[in-house]
Amino acid sequence: MSPTPITEMTDRARAIFRLVVEGYLESGQPVGSKTLAGGSGLNLSPASIRSVLAELEQRGLLAAPHTSAGRMPTDTGLRLFVDAMMQVAEPTDHERAAIRQRLDEKGPIEQALEEASALLSDLSGAAGMVMVPAREPRLAQVSLTALDANRVLAILVAEDGQVENRILTLPVEAMGTSLEQASNFLTARARGRTLAEAARSVAAEIASERSALDEASRDLVARGIATWTEDSAKRPVLIVRGQAKLLDEMALGDIERVRSLLDDLESKQSVASLLERAREAEATRIFIGSENRLFSLSGSSVIAAPYRDREGRVVGVLGVIGPTRLNYARVVPMVDFTARQLGKRIGQMEQS
Repeated sequence: MSPTPITEMTDRARAIFRLVVEGYLESGQPVGSKTLAGGSGLNLSPASIRSVLAELEQRGLLAAPHTSAGRMPTDTGLRLFVDAMMQVAEPTDHERAAIRQRLDEKGPIEQALEEASALLSDLSGAAGMVMVPAREPRLAQVSLTALDANRVLAILVAEDGQVENRILTLPVEAMGTSLEQASNFLTARARGRTLAEAARSVAAEIASERSALDEASRDLVARGIATWTEDSAKRPVLIVRGQAKLLDEMALGDIERVRSLLDDLESKQSVASLLERAREAEATRIFIGSENRLFSLSGSSVIAAPYRDREGRVVGVLGVIGPTRLNYARVVPMVDFTARQLGKRIGQMEQS
């Protein structure tokens, strides 16, 4: 169901809708008409409020979990609130200082990523997630050896001494000199570069016909580079911290939802696929409940933002996952600030 445009709601309906959503996000419980009439400053009778609540329910923005209970926002209602009504609360000076301090601690990049995940969990009260980019070593040598008429063994030697073997399925018509020429060509262009960087350079040189390769070697290199480029997109590593915080008293009242959420988190590749959708976003993205198939059963929300290296390239995504009653106004800017600080930390590590 498409969210009702905010302009189609009366001032009274907007005020009551906001109070219901904010009350639910604070308590995790449905909000009733008596509560709204008692301390909200609406100056409306419970009967008048109930009439507006019924209208908002018909619009698909609110739902009543039980006949005698109050209302709570639907996923559609939460989306409307987040997109059109929410006023974000920037991280406090104390929170900013805590984020900077923990991410500035000396250590390897892996430690900074672990800290970012744990930090988001601590500050949000939910589970923190960081998707770690696949890190490619810089190459020192590339060697190609024919296995049979259709397969080539590529041996990649990194500057740090690591050796990786990859088998390429290629229709090799001319072995011998073509393989030797292709190996020398690749080593010269790949030395000191990552595989992805070498692939771009080699592809550009071949496309511009500046290479001195013969036709057989050129075809071999082009096919090999295409295969490597696809293969280099290794499965990202997902660091999740704070799962235990999802098991609060209210969550335990719906143990099936909690179990479903924890199962989703165990399937890290699926979660990483969802986070990939935030890679191209300029700002923090919010995925609410049933809007994404992965968390439709557990009724969970994800707030995610990309983090970048010192050249501005997106290298990963971090975020928070928890129940749909997350404090979006507080968590969204917190995730955004953490992503920017992690990017600065990565930039400092790359320079040193």
